[in-house]
Order: sequence, then C-alpha cells, then structure tokens
Amino acid sequence: MSITSFSFLLFLAVLLAVYYLTPKKWQWVVLLCASAAFYLLSGVEGFVFVLLTAATSYGAVRWMQALADRQKAYFAANRGELTREEKSAFKAATKKKRRTILIVTLVLNFGVLCFFKYFHFLFAQVNGLLGLLGLPQGEDTLRFLVPLGISFYTFQTMGYVVDVYWGNCRAEGNFLKTLLFVSFFPQITQGPISDFEQLSAELFTGHSFCYENYSLGGQRMLWGFFKKIVIADLLAPYVGDIFQNYAAYSGATVMVGGLMYSVQIYADFSGYMDIMCGLCQMLGIRLRENFDRPYFSKSIAEYWRRWHISLGDWFKKYIYYPIAMAKWNLRIGQKARTHFGKTLPASIALVAVWLTTGLWHGASWAYIAWGGVNGLFIILSLWLEPVYQRCKHALHIREASFWWRAFQTVRTFLLVTFIKVLPEVGTLRDGLGFWKRAFTAFTLPSSLQELLPMQNNPTSVLSGFCSDLTGNLLIIAFGVCLMFAASLIQRKTPCRQAMQKWPRLLRWAFFVALAVLTVWVKAYSGLSGGFMYAQF
Repeated sequence: MSITSFSFLLFLAVLLAVYYLTPKKWQWVVLLCASAAFYLLSGVEGFVFVLLTAATSYGAVRWMQALADRQKAYFAANRGELTREEKSAFKAATKKKRRTILIVTLVLNFGVLCFFKYFHFLFAQVNGLLGLLGLPQGEDTLRFLVPLGISFYTFQTMGYVVDVYWGNCRAEGNFLKTLLFVSFFPQITQGPISDFEQLSAELFTGHSFCYENYSLGGQRMLWGFFKKIVIADLLAPYVGDIFQNYAAYSGATVMVGGLMYSVQIYADFSGYMDIMCGLCQMLGIRLRENFDRPYFSKSIAEYWRRWHISLGDWFKKYIYYPIAMAKWNLRIGQKARTHFGKTLPASIALVAVWLTTGLWHGASWAYIAWGGVNGLFIILSLWLEPVYQRCKHALHIREASFWWRAFQTVRTFLLVTFIKVLPEVGTLRDGLGFWKRAFTAFTLPSSLQELLPMQNNPTSVLSGFCSDLTGNLLIIAFGVCLMFAASLIQRKTPCRQAMQKWPRLLRWAFFVALAVLTVWVKAYSGLSGGFMYAQF
C-alpha cells in the first residue's frame, strides 16, 4: 500500500474511527490488527519473517528474564547462607546461559537479515575470487524479495533483546504485545528505530480523543505529503536523469544533480517521518523524532547526530560504546597513548560503526566506501581537533561569529552532498566517475537550458509533466524555500506552535493552499515513486 495513495488515507480514516470507538484497554489490539493488515497488503510472504523475529525475541527475552528472576529468588531464599564463591559461581552459570540465549537469538535474526540483504553480494564476491584463482564459478539462480522493513524491525527488536540481557528493561509477557512492538506499521518500513520501554508505554496505554492532537497531527501529515510529493517526487526524475547520464553532462550539471539529490532525499525521508509522526499524534501516540535540521550542522559528526537520529543512537548504544569501552580496546589505548593520545579506542569503535553503517544501507562496495569516507572524516576531525584549535586561534576566528558558522554549515552541506551521492549513482566506479566529472569537466553555463539540458538529451528519462523544466523548477524552488523557512522557525519553536499565533483565517488559507498544491502536483504529474529509505 503506497503511503501517498488514496487507499492509505481511507485505511487511516477507518483506523481512527475504530481506534477511538474501542475501549482504551483494547486499543493496542486495533493497532496490532492494523499493522498486520498493512504488512499483509504489501506481501504475505514477508509477514512470516516478522512473526519469526517476534517469536524468537519473545522466547529469548522470556527465558533470559526467567533465569534472572530465578537467580534473584535463589539469593533471597538463601540470604546469609551462601559464600561469596557460591554466589559468584551461580551468577557465572546464569550469565553463561543468558549469553548463550542472546548469541543464538542475534545470530538467527541477523543471519536472516544478512541472507536477504547480502546473499547476492557475497555470491558475486566469491565468484570474483574463484575467477581470479582460475576455478569454475557458480551461477546465482536464487531469486527472492527482501521482506519489507527487515533492516528496521530487526535492529529495533534485537536492541530490545540486548536491553533485556543487560537488565535495562523487563521482558514483555504478552506475545501479541511483542508482535505489535515488532510490527507497528508507521515505523516498520523506515523507522524510527525505537526503544522498547518508550514505545511500549505509548502503544499499550489507551488514549482518549483529543482535538488538538487530531488537528496538529493532521497538519504535520499534510506537511509531510507536501515535502514528499511537491519536492522529492518532482526532483526525482531530474536527479535520476543526471545520475543515469552524468558522463554526457558538464560538471556544473553534475554538481547541481548532487545538490538536488541532497534536497530530494531529505524531503523524502523527513516527509515520511512527518506523515507517520503526524499519524501517530492523531492516535495520541508520541513517536520519537528522527531529524533535527541536519543541513544546519557545522560538522559531519554533528550532521550524523541530527540525521536519522534513531539509527545513530542504535549504533552508538549497541556497537560504539560496547567496543569503545571493551577491556581489550582500553588496553590497546593505554599502551598506545604515548603515540596516539586518548583517541585510539574511540577511533577503533568508529571504524566498526561506519563499516556496519555502510553495510546496513546497502550490499555493495559503494556503500562500504560511503561508510568508510564518513567514518574517515569523523575520525580525522577527532585526531586533528588540536590542530584546528591552534589554527583558529592563530587566525583569530571566533566560534560565535555568524560568518564562521555560515562557512561551517555550507562546507558541511557540500561535503555531505558529495559523500551522499557516492553509492547512489550506481556502482562504486560510477560514483567515483560522478565525482571526477563534477570537478574535471566544469564549465560555467550561460543559461538554464545549458545547465539542465535534459530535453536535448536523446537518452533522457524525462517526459510529459517533468519536461516542463521552468514550471517545475519554480514549484520546487517554492517548496524548498518553504522548507528552509520552516527549519529557521524551528530553531526557536515548533512550526505548528508558531502558526497557532497566526489569525485563524490566514492559517487555514495556508493549509488549504498547501493541500491544493500537493493534490494538483500528485494528480497532474502522474509521479508515484516510493519512499527512498524503504530500500534500506
């Protein structure tokens, strides 16, 4: 079911009606049925793997919780009778069993994820190695569809399993509630990746109808649809054309394509988050935020703290800190402190995080390189921070200066843009070719048609509505300016709260205009692309 389709709006209307007509104690059942229906409408086969993840995680956390409770009860029943050695031995035996359960659950679920996402990639690498050795190569005849949202629900659920192992939360005793946590439809395809305690408190608690939530949630949904349809979908054909034919265009056109892509993916992904956060607010549910004006960041590290926040938090909690604080890593850091200072343990953890991040986004060398480049910039900034500080002091640069902050913001946006396009053009060779074309074939265009000569390219994929270059660019420019203005307002207060101070007539006129433009572009353009992050 397409999120931008009329059928989805009908689905939402029915859900809202049934949800608020149902007694509060059973509203979570309505959400579970809606989530199952949403997933089944997208493909029956994939739901089997959602059930597998829910069942294995439920069994694992219940077993681990039972072992922890048994240990607590055993110590309470034998207080004062056990020696320290007996307590330590019992704790060690219990921990070993819990660790075994954890490892088996992680291997099983991440194994399923890796099979679906990386089988063809690994098969190709093995074939390449066999070819180099002069050995016969196999034929990859296996064909399958990757289950919808498998990366997101696997990461979220395994985070819950690890939290129970660490003792950060108790295991949920109701399997159907666990299934709802795993499959909650607003976040299953693109996140956010939520913490069990936070999300379960929202899902399993009944909510009364609140007009303010209904109104503000609807406004946010409209804003999300506007960003997706009017900005992201209109940009998609131009970006696709430039990426597909970059070798035929000038460096200036290629650079514009990269900038367009940055705007497109932000409008697309954050638009989805606005739609789903707005939907949840209409249900009285608070979904965690996933963006915090990332293109206003002053460094790549800050950018990744503000883009796809939930994924960054997951990597930080379950990969970065366990590696950075591991005894073996701290010992390495202690021994190497004379030559490398205090940054080596953090750098080792960052290498693991960014290689994993690259693989999470896609099974290709281009994504691995993309993760490596992001990690390299962050690690270098960590190591070179003392040099930066000395240079700024020598040049009398004030951190609070507007122009310095503006320079940092523009620099970061350009760096992020050129890193971002690396895996999106095609293969790693294509991504590097895109970079090369941008910097070695640069000529200043004399007109808009020369800058964006799509109509004159016989291999262009543009047609119909998308060939009206000037009109479309005006619509896109209007949308981008509106999005930029909203980001500026959000520095001080949420936009919807700021708009409550507007005269009611002006406020409603704005929303009506936004809705009319969105519906018109949707109907007239005929564009119906899916959401970009769903592929991850």
